[in-house]
Amino acid sequence: MTAHEPRIRKGRKYDQVLDGAREVFMGAGFEGASVDDIARVAGVSKATLYSYFPDKRLLFLEVMRVECSAQAGTALSAIDTTRPVREVLCETAERIIGFYTSEFGLRIFRIFVAESARFPDIGRAFYETGPQMGRRYLIGFFEQAIGRGELRIDDLALAADQFYELCRADLFARAIFCVSDDFSQAERDRVAQGAVDTFLARYGG
Repeated sequence: MTAHEPRIRKGRKYDQVLDGAREVFMGAGFEGASVDDIARVAGVSKATLYSYFPDKRLLFLEVMRVECSAQAGTALSAIDTTRPVREVLCETAERIIGFYTSEFGLRIFRIFVAESARFPDIGRAFYETGPQMGRRYLIGFFEQAIGRGELRIDDLALAADQFYELCRADLFARAIFCVSDDFSQAERDRVAQGAVDTFLARYGG
């Protein structure tokens, strides 16, 4: 949110409004979602909705920020980074793959791509609450592993981006272009293991 944008008000029906908006946005996207539909699904009046969020764009950004933060935070914070580096990287890869091949992950990616050209702050919001959060997690883990002598990395940010891209090999393109929407555990394991093997071949201590 910029200094010129209205401040979002928190209150008794804030979560109720977000829940209704989440349902409508995930089904219809940003452009297809109407304020009337959001208010109806949320069970509030339009006046109440506008008292929390002065325009639909702010509401969309808040829904996506909360959802992405919850998804990324839950997925990555549960990983025990004190374990051996290969184990941590394997679990991280599995969680990355699980997210972007999930119905939620694919829907949210398509919505952001569709709307970010017209609303650049929507694209920035997705990056900051999704990929950027994952990047910070990886950099923090790399620093720990380097301290233990398990990794050798000069450019931590580049290494984090490379690992993320390795985890997207094969499956992401097939998912996002609707070639496949159901991947076996063997397919997921193949990509995760390949990502970890390739990464450690380059950066292993």
